Amino acid sequence: QVNTVRERKGMEKLIVIDARGHLMGRLASIVAKELLNGQKIVVVRCEEMEMSNSIFANQIKFKAFLRLRTNTNPRRGPFHEKSPSEMFRRAVRGMVPHKTHRGNVAMKRLVAVEGIPPPYDKVKRKVVPQALRVIRLKPGRQYTNIGEFAQRVGWKRRDTVKELEDKRKVKSAAYYEKKKAAAALKKQATESADFSKVKPTLEKYGYA
Repeated sequence: QVNTVRERKGMEKLIVIDARGHLMGRLASIVAKELLNGQKIVVVRCEEMEMSNSIFANQIKFKAFLRLRTNTNPRRGPFHEKSPSEMFRRAVRGMVPHKTHRGNVAMKRLVAVEGIPPPYDKVKRKVVPQALRVIRLKPGRQYTNIGEFAQRVGWKRRDTVKELEDKRKVKSAAYYEKKKAAAALKKQATESADFSKVKPTLEKYGYA
């Protein structure tokens, strides 16, 4: 079963979103709104996000962005983030009034990372159906993987993240097999249990 982010009456303590297969802009707009409402959000696997248009067209756009600088002192900005997580943070920042106190506090509620580092590898992850590429982008349209795009424009950590993710997936698979075995034993024990002695008591209280 896929866990999704839907309309909720109250705030959850923390939402962990798996960004794999999501369109960056659509996910950013939903995350921005939730942050302004007071929700804490962690976005993992930012390198597996996608954006519409071909990688070539997106590279041309990014090269134009790289040319933007402060004439008198380029160290003052704008700063050209090249990692997928920082690209996503910048997209969210553009949808939040980050120069006000409310927007500044909202941005502090967001954590965006590449891969799934601890402790988020042990937390239930969710998806946002309204931002999934397979639902939102017309079949046949071109799209770009953010990890590949970031590597082409200067990000140098893609191989490291992939190596760490491979290790995590091995551990995760072993844990899942152990969990399945425990669930099977529990089911077997429940089916073979003899409730004849306590059945009258259960029926008395309406549990049988």
